[in-house]
Amino acid sequence: MTFNDFNFDAKILEGLDAMGYSQPTPIQEQAIPVILQNKDIIACAQTGTGKTAAYILPILQKILHTKHRHLNTLVIAPTRELAQQIDQQIEGFAYFVGVSSIPVYGGGDGATWDMQKKAMVNGADIIVATPGRLLSQLQSGSMILEHLECLVLDEADRMLDMGFYDDIIRIMKFLPDTRQTLLFSATMPPKIRALAAKTLKEPEQINIAISKPAEGILQQAYLVYDSQKLSLIKNILKYGKFESVIVFASTKENVKKLDLELHRAGIKVKAFHSDLEQPEREAIMREFKSKQLPVIIGTDILSRGIDVEGIDLVVNFDSPRDPEDYVHRIGRTARAQTTGTAITFINDKDQFYFSNIENLIGYSIPKLELPEGFSEGPKYQPEVRPKKTFGGKPPFKGNKKPGGFKKQ
Repeated sequence: MTFNDFNFDAKILEGLDAMGYSQPTPIQEQAIPVILQNKDIIACAQTGTGKTAAYILPILQKILHTKHRHLNTLVIAPTRELAQQIDQQIEGFAYFVGVSSIPVYGGGDGATWDMQKKAMVNGADIIVATPGRLLSQLQSGSMILEHLECLVLDEADRMLDMGFYDDIIRIMKFLPDTRQTLLFSATMPPKIRALAAKTLKEPEQINIAISKPAEGILQQAYLVYDSQKLSLIKNILKYGKFESVIVFASTKENVKKLDLELHRAGIKVKAFHSDLEQPEREAIMREFKSKQLPVIIGTDILSRGIDVEGIDLVVNFDSPRDPEDYVHRIGRTARAQTTGTAITFINDKDQFYFSNIENLIGYSIPKLELPEGFSEGPKYQPEVRPKKTFGGKPPFKGNKKPGGFKKQ
């Protein structure tokens, strides 16, 4: 199957050709015909499957054949980074089409707010927005959505995880009842089903296998005590031949502390978190994409909000508790049919949860021996469910059992 089979306008096909797109991905094959038929859809597909093009291309096709141009489509995304990436993709697909888009997100100063407000008043075909800033603009009366034809909820599960459910429901009150609604989510927990029931009408359901990492990812794991983690990541980053690396930690506080420790070790790295101002975050991402910055550290929000090719290593400094989060994290590497490596640190408390990851993906991930100079790590006992604890300890000061890097 090729994109010609969708009977797209020649201008859209020209843009696809210029961007190097030849064959549609599975989500595109299934979603595009349904969207062109003006049906609502609820699609389960993870980042990296081509879902943005799956909804943008048919929307562009319909806009091209609209007699009266006005604000046609509203795309809601959980983070500024994802909103920017979607807007950039729209610009690429629409280069030869003449369809306009505006990103609307928080951060910045009053000038940013005024610029977004002016752009919305002047009009655009597509608006890509984060829930909070969009709701603020709607409540200010600067955006009129009475002629809206299509609503897209992208990364819906992540938006709900971030606490945007009430904002989304409030946004719905500003939208016309007669519209097409497209909901994309990496997972389909009950709360997503509940949201779909409130926002979609007789939707077509599309499910793309999401729980299998790309075949090009070399997955590895180390059994470590918390006290060994810092020495191990330094060892990997200093002696491994990796040019572009993402390190995932469990919390923003851990991200900051790990950033400080790696800087002290002379490793060129920057932390990416919500306490940074928007210009700082954009500058870090530009450095990372241009390969000027080799290592970036973040939490799971980064796993959904970054689209960078050429990442050759992902490190789970803290093993994720949710199997789907594991798939999303390591999916940052081996994109666009490339190869990459994913390394996970498993402490004694996370073994039970890591076994759930292996059950989900359907195979066991190799557990490597620690490098020379390291004490032995914990034994792998995934059948032992960890005891519930209250409170927590700072990172790098966990289990006091033997461990740590021995200087040569």
